[in-house]
Amino acid sequence: MAGTTKPVFVITGAAGSGKTTVAKYLKDTYQMAKVITHTTRAPRPGEVDGVDYYFESPTSIKDRHLLERVEYDGHLYGSSYEGLEAGWAKHPADVIVLDTAGALTYHQALGDQAVVIFLTVSNPQTLAKRIKERGDQLDAVKSRLTSNEYRRDQSLPDYLKGIAHVIVNDDWAQTTQSLDALVAQVAPGVVQSS
Repeated sequence: MAGTTKPVFVITGAAGSGKTTVAKYLKDTYQMAKVITHTTRAPRPGEVDGVDYYFESPTSIKDRHLLERVEYDGHLYGSSYEGLEAGWAKHPADVIVLDTAGALTYHQALGDQAVVIFLTVSNPQTLAKRIKERGDQLDAVKSRLTSNEYRRDQSLPDYLKGIAHVIVNDDWAQTTQSLDALVAQVAPGVVQSS
């Protein structure tokens, strides 16, 4: 990474905590670039290479400088320095949604340039309710709610204490105020678009 000092806002937390909504808010309000990630799975109908994902072959993905990677359903997924640089080239900051393990990897690789936001809610039942309201299949909801990753990401892991900025996402107006205050504090050069 050629000396870029722009931030990447890493959004993490349990399923249903509002990660996608927060990432969209930061992207739309502050003109942040959504980090395009890489995958070896085939594009689904309507997905566009370089917009939804960078679609890779098992060989081409090895040429990327991946910060983090995960294998899911037989396919590799990951985000790269190249993806970060592409966002930073045209935007004041990047934003990406990762699990807590990926958030730690970003912090280890990028230090304070990775602004980790851990989303949580006051009542854990809210998470289950939000997951069900998203319209996911019932068996997928049950699988998600009993997964090790879901349990791990329900509360701030010890390895992110002192690193992550914790935001309780119970009330959207309060959440946006917290996000705006955080952006002003850690990235004063990133301003709201008019």
